[in-house]
Amino acid sequence: MTDIVAVRRALISVSDKTGLVDFARALVARGVEILSTGGSAKALRDAGVPVKEVSEHTGFPEILDGRVKTLVPQIHGGILGRRDSAEHLAQMQAHAIAPIDLVAVNLYPFEATVAKGASADDCVENIDIGGPALIRGAAKNHDFVAVLTEANQYEAVLAELEAHGGTTLALRRRLAGEAYARTSAYDSAIAAWFAEQRQETFPQRLSFAGTLRQTLRYGENPHQAAGFYAAGARPGVATAQQIQGKELSYNNLNDTDAAFECVAEFDAPTVVIVKHANPCGVATATTLAGAWDAALRCDPTSAFGGIIAVNRTLDAEAAERFSSIFTEVIVAPDADDAAKAILARKKNLRLLLTGGMPDPAAPGLTFKSLSGGFLAQTRDSGRIGRGDLKLVTQRAPTDAELADLLFAFRVCKHVKSNAIVYARAGATVGVGAGQMSRVDSARIAAWKSEEAARAAGLTGRLTEGSVVASDAFFPFADGLQAAVAAGATAVIQPGGSMRDAEVIAAADAAGVAMVFTGMRHFRH
Repeated sequence: MTDIVAVRRALISVSDKTGLVDFARALVARGVEILSTGGSAKALRDAGVPVKEVSEHTGFPEILDGRVKTLVPQIHGGILGRRDSAEHLAQMQAHAIAPIDLVAVNLYPFEATVAKGASADDCVENIDIGGPALIRGAAKNHDFVAVLTEANQYEAVLAELEAHGGTTLALRRRLAGEAYARTSAYDSAIAAWFAEQRQETFPQRLSFAGTLRQTLRYGENPHQAAGFYAAGARPGVATAQQIQGKELSYNNLNDTDAAFECVAEFDAPTVVIVKHANPCGVATATTLAGAWDAALRCDPTSAFGGIIAVNRTLDAEAAERFSSIFTEVIVAPDADDAAKAILARKKNLRLLLTGGMPDPAAPGLTFKSLSGGFLAQTRDSGRIGRGDLKLVTQRAPTDAELADLLFAFRVCKHVKSNAIVYARAGATVGVGAGQMSRVDSARIAAWKSEEAARAAGLTGRLTEGSVVASDAFFPFADGLQAAVAAGATAVIQPGGSMRDAEVIAAADAAGVAMVFTGMRHFRH
């Protein structure tokens, strides 16, 4: 076996015709014979590129509506035969099997067919059979065969042919690895589709794949390596176009995702400010600028160096307000030209435009790695409306309190447990996150509201006259009492504690209204 393998014969069969003609012309100019099938052969022939139909090469026609084209010994023998084996070479000669030195195949667009909502029959017809077989065979025999599965690989192969007169073993090994990754991802997509057809959320074997978007400078900490992979078409950081700013870090991406998923929960113009994956300010208003003012008031200290997410096209007025403090990332479905011009003055600020908003009620799975495995669960798409609430106290909440309770509970879903959120007039006024004790979360949120009031030149706490949401039940009355002491007048919580009666009695004694949701929103 030699390192450099000359390319004398190539098989090209691609669904994606990007760069096809130029690549084939370059091969022909180096004396390479081109074998091809169907649409690829027609595209080359129409462009004046000499091409030999596979059926002419094999003496066997395409049959079964094109389902069988290359699944014949003359093709697979030409790909899989070892050039350093006298026995293989003798058998190839005996059966008139010509060697194939390069295989360029990309697969039927199964993923795109599913994504556009095609019928089951169309999806099945877009399951490629011959393509994966060609790719896997060529990858297995990479000692002698170069396999290409993406148009962006053409340039590297042509460069090696120019420099060395053939392909190097190093390139063929790299292409083989990429080929198996591609067929693995393809099969994963097909398996996931079949599981969905069977309405099977957790199949016996679960596989998934992603495409590397970016190799990151480091992970959560500088001593950790990290990469960013895209999977699926859900609008968000994976679909976003970065308009400006420095390279995104692992923590930037994680926090931006948390902010954008939170802001997607709301229909009215909303601003979410996130720091270390927790919302530190959320508000809805008639304009994004108004929502920003209210969201920032909740915790201006934590907002410094945070992430801003909005659920509307970013306008100039909001962009000017956002520019008032140091911000790492702004993410929006879109931005007008005036807003882009304003933010362009902040050279290091990253502006991400996603092209749309994710559906917070959409199904899907989320994953968490464990030692030796991973956990999978359905996305927390649960949403509570007025009709889902159960009044458990003597006093019912007012209409204004009820609107704030629903707002606060929706925010609570995106705060790390134990989570306590105070809200008033469609804005958070205190957020307590990630404490081991729910009482501590309630007290920390109240304390931070005092700091925020002081920063705004006010006396007392922002939580005075607010409502409070808890992501899980109060196990004892002390958590509720801490919230009442902070100034809350109404409470929303899942209920379900062994001591619900004690907690309800404490609410009645304080004269506050309380409703149960029956739904918990732990976030770890």
